[in-house]
This record gives sequence, C-alpha cells and structure tokens, in this order.
Amino acid sequence: MIDLSFLANKRIAVLGLGRSGYNAARSLMAGKAAVMAWDDDAKRRETCAAGGMPIADPAGLDWSKMDMLVLSPGIPHRFPAPHPVAQAARDAGVPIVSDVELLARAQPDATFIGITGTNGKSTTTSLIGHILESAGCKVAVGGNLGTPALTLPALGADGVYVLEMSSYQLEITPSPVFDVALLLNISPDHLDRHGGMTGYIAAKRAIFHGARTAIVGIDDEHSRAIRAALAQGDGVKTIPVSGIDAAPGGVYVEAGQLIDDLAGRAERVADLGQARALPGAHNGQNAAAAYAAVRAIDLGRESAARGILTFPGLAHRQELIATIRGVRYINDSKATNADATARALGCYENIYWIAGGVAKEGGIDSLAPVHSRIAHAFLIGAAAEPFGRTLANRVPTTQSGDLATAVRQAHAMAQQSSNKPAVVLLSPACASFDQFDNFEARGEAFRTLVLGLNGGAEPHRGGAAA
Repeated sequence: MIDLSFLANKRIAVLGLGRSGYNAARSLMAGKAAVMAWDDDAKRRETCAAGGMPIADPAGLDWSKMDMLVLSPGIPHRFPAPHPVAQAARDAGVPIVSDVELLARAQPDATFIGITGTNGKSTTTSLIGHILESAGCKVAVGGNLGTPALTLPALGADGVYVLEMSSYQLEITPSPVFDVALLLNISPDHLDRHGGMTGYIAAKRAIFHGARTAIVGIDDEHSRAIRAALAQGDGVKTIPVSGIDAAPGGVYVEAGQLIDDLAGRAERVADLGQARALPGAHNGQNAAAAYAAVRAIDLGRESAARGILTFPGLAHRQELIATIRGVRYINDSKATNADATARALGCYENIYWIAGGVAKEGGIDSLAPVHSRIAHAFLIGAAAEPFGRTLANRVPTTQSGDLATAVRQAHAMAQQSSNKPAVVLLSPACASFDQFDNFEARGEAFRTLVLGLNGGAEPHRGGAAA
C-alpha cells in the first residue's frame, strides 16, 4: 500500500468503491486523511461499511470545506452528463483526481512510463514491464491494466512504474506524471464520454503533459497529427514508432525485423517472427513502442530485444487456448471494438469468427477489407441482428445467440472444413455487458467451453497464438 500520509487531516471524498476507489479510500485512511466514501450501489456501501470504511452521503457534504474528490474513472464527470457529486465538487472548485494522481504525488522520485491508445495498450504495458523485469529492473505494472495504482509497492528513486492509462483516467490526472509517455493509436471509442472525437483525442493527448519523451504511433491519421504537433514544440523528445512503415528517427518494423533508427543508423535488433506472442502488424507497433520506451530510460538494446522475444503474451489478447485436430481456438475477448477485431482478423485465414455483444459506435462496417478471411460468422448478444445485416451477402452467418451455442456451432463447422488450417476466433468487436460482467469473464467462459469440447481439449501452453 502506498503511503499517503502527506494528505493527513485533509478532507477527501471518494466516489466509486470498485477496485481503484476502494483501495484509494483504504490508502487514504491509512494515511490519516478524513475520508468520506460513497458508491451508488447500496450493497457495495454496506460491504465497505462493514469493513470499517466511513460511508457518507455526498449530498450532505459541505463542498466548500472539502480538499479533494477521488473519482473512479468509470464515473462520468463531464459527458454525457456529469455525476451530481462530480458536478458539486467542480462547482465548489474542489480538485477531481484519480488514484494515479495520488501515486504520482506520493512517489515523486520514481520514473513513470505511461501508455495509452485505443488498442494495444494492455499488451504494450505488460511487454514493457516484462522487458524491464527480465533485465533486473525494479518495476511495478498497473493502472487500467487491472492492478490499482495505490496497491503497487513503493519503489522510490530507482524504481519504474509502468501504467496503462485510459482516456477516463487521463482526464482526472491533472499533474505532469509521466517521464516517458506513449500514444499507440487513436480510433473512435468512448465518444459519448468525451463529447465527441475532439474530446477523446484531447484526453489521449493529455498523457504528454510534462513528459520528457513522447513516443507516438504513426500508423493512423490522428496520431500522426499529434506527433507532428509535438515535434514542433520545445522540451520534449518525440520518437515515432510504426508496425507497417519506416519511421525515421524512431523504431519500426520492416519485413518482420524490428529496426532501431533512434541514432539514424537503421539497425536490425530483433526478428519478430521469433516473438510468438506478438503476431500481426499491430503487435509490431506494440513491440516498437515498448522497445523505444525502455531505450528512453537507458536500457540496453540487447536487453530490450531479448525481453520482446521472451514475452509470454496476455490472456484474452489473441490467446491460443487449444488446438484440436489442426483447428486453433483463439481467445481475443479483449477486442471490444471493430478496430481491435480487424487486427486479429488480419492475422489468420479460414476464420470461424464469433462476434457480438454490445456494439460500439460505427458497428463493424470498417471490417469489409478482411471479410475474405472469414469462412463463417457466429453472432451473439445484442449486436447479433445488426451485425447480421451488415454481413449479409458478404459473409455466411449464423445467429447463435449466446457464446456456448456459438462455440459448439463454430467447432462443428471448423472441424469439417476442407480448407485447413482453420481457426475458431472469439474476437467480439463489442463490449460484453449484455451477457458477461466484463471481457475477462467472457474470455474465461470461452476458455472453459473450448476445453470442454470433445471430452476435453488439451490446453495450449506458452502464450498467444502465432
């Protein structure tokens, strides 16, 4: 637990008692702050109160006497409509902050690496952590990835925090936090929470506030524009990275080789064909960004390259669950938008694709260029019917309804495919909330269903699909 005693006796409200909010409240209590905690869920309030947490209805607070509001990132504070508590705090001029803000204030001497982007940030965050840990560095990994910031260990001046940052978190982290800041890519997502694309881009760009090194993906138009603007400014070193094109002065992938051009010498440093947990051009960009980040804090080239090649991959990100009679079963449940799914579909052929859930804005219209890779689509959840209309006369489809049915149907059809090798791919292009609590629960359900096929498939050992 991070020491927050510098906030002793401060009057601090905590809104939202999920993982980040709960641990923020606990850390503040341990630091002797006067905590007033609240969650709109009555059962969660009761559980926290039973554990000794001071619960206070924010409607009764005198905000003129409050010092801070710690807000869980899932709670809107501007769009589409601010939570009444956030609005009351803003009206009173009370700072609204995240748990990451508190970590940064508590550990000012540590090095901070921040990673954001619409897609790829979890893989890149974990990859950076793996590289640094493999090299013997003192490192802690968390943030939006799943480990709340204030549960990380205190690292001090010789430690490195590697934090995945969502657009929600960045909006409520006002201080300059990151020594090295990464923006991987931008495509439309969460637009309702940011008042449109302009607000979403602004939230992502906030990661560069105060950074000494800015690492920017140049494989999409929005990110290229941000990189160009940063390069014209003073005081920040800007490094371009790409998975598909040359990036002079940066790091990029060419013919499967990771190229280090940081010193203008375009040197090959790793054969990404050997990085089995990082398939596809998008993972090439992730590898390039991770390499640039660790080089920015002076890790050697050999250690950086070795860490990339030994990365084991992440659950729910193109994770190979099993191979049954030549058919691979791949869990890409983390693909909650069409752009992420396009990246997965682009890695395979003869795909028996399971998709659906709660669709994001734009649906799956953008997937037309990869339709030829799909042998059959099995559609589930709330998006099943609209996805079926989009795919009509383009891709054969089955309205499966739920994941269990889709896995059974996809398995039967893939096993009969005369065009081998076949792939059964869960890459939903949707949020999970119609049928599952989160993408992790959806991915675990897929894993259980696959391993239960034909009396029990043998699980794959060793990371992502290749």
